[in-house]
Amino acid sequence: MQVEFQKTGERRYAVIIKRNGLPDLVMNPAPGFDPLMPHDLLHFLVEQELELRHGIYGQVAAGGTAGTFQNQPSEALNSRADSRRRRKTARRGEKLLKTGLDECAQSERATFVSLYEWLAQSPDAKLRLRAAEMKPNADSVLGQMSEAERAKIKTRLPAITARMNELGSRWAALQINESLTLEWSL
Repeated sequence: MQVEFQKTGERRYAVIIKRNGLPDLVMNPAPGFDPLMPHDLLHFLVEQELELRHGIYGQVAAGGTAGTFQNQPSEALNSRADSRRRRKTARRGEKLLKTGLDECAQSERATFVSLYEWLAQSPDAKLRLRAAEMKPNADSVLGQMSEAERAKIKTRLPAITARMNELGSRWAALQINESLTLEWSL
């Protein structure tokens, strides 16, 4: 599955997903724009690094929508076929969403903790200040995790923050209407 993160405006981005044998999906506009790293890009790399198979992107790869993505209209302008495809995708998505509730919640927690850790390690004083403001919430989120979940995130944080450094610099270099495409695989 190919996942494209596209800068669509000054403070806007879209996520476009191309899946083999399944309808393409889009979320435009996507929530959580950040000039450093958009929220959904962070989810992508956190879920890959933590091997969350039923998180947002795992659900999408399995044929769902994770409750946020929409079928991209076909180029053939066949509204009947598009309607059938939307209904089928929605039914599949509802089943996958129920299966993935725990991993989606784990993804949200890990995303917040990873962002905090990445900002706290920044050489930029303004970003470290932003992390300091996040610290009480990050401590609270860590406290909500099971011991096993907390151990897993702490073990994987170095790899996650290293990928955040790489993808964050690639994202920051993009101009409007340019994109970053990544391969989802688990």
